[in-house]
Amino acid sequence: MSDTRPLTFFHSPNTRSTGVAILLEELGAPYETRVLNMKAGEHRQPGYLAINPMGKVPAILVGDALTTEQVAIYIYLADLFPAAGLAPGLTDPLRGPYLRWIAFYGSSFEPAIVDKALKREPGAQGMSPYGSFDATIATLAAQLAKGPFMLGETFTAADILWGTALKWTMGFKIVPELPEFTAYVARVCSRPAFAKVAASDAALAAAHEKAVAG
Repeated sequence: MSDTRPLTFFHSPNTRSTGVAILLEELGAPYETRVLNMKAGEHRQPGYLAINPMGKVPAILVGDALTTEQVAIYIYLADLFPAAGLAPGLTDPLRGPYLRWIAFYGSSFEPAIVDKALKREPGAQGMSPYGSFDATIATLAAQLAKGPFMLGETFTAADILWGTALKWTMGFKIVPELPEFTAYVARVCSRPAFAKVAASDAALAAAHEKAVAG
């Protein structure tokens, strides 16, 4: 990597930033983690709101350049560390599909599951960003049925995003435990980086609970 700017990663355990922690491990990227105790409301304090006014993680700083929004971070980091091979290059035929499925997460899947979890009506299909929950799930299942990964034989950063997302949403019974999903999660989440981050998050979460309890 020719870019030598320091990389700072803002993280809280068992949140959307967990996937980015896994991605950083898979990339072999040098980085500094700044952990926020959300149980104590640290993500709502002025210091972090100056980083991300939404009060959300993940966020990263590369030098002084700030990137927020989960899908943007995945795309940027995988491109920033090309030696890891987790992002198809611009002229690779898989580049378009790769971007499609990362964007599909933010534009269709997450709005669909939030509406589902909150038991909200999605509104008319013409106004809904995802159309319908059933169509979203069916579209995703059809792609994963081709396996073993989102882009077939090629493991990419998109699989880290989707592996973590499906593991969480099936765990909370928001997304149905379809065979395509459970087999995919088992394959992706068996990678060592997932176990390493899970152990780290468990320790951080315990420490945060203890700090809040006093």
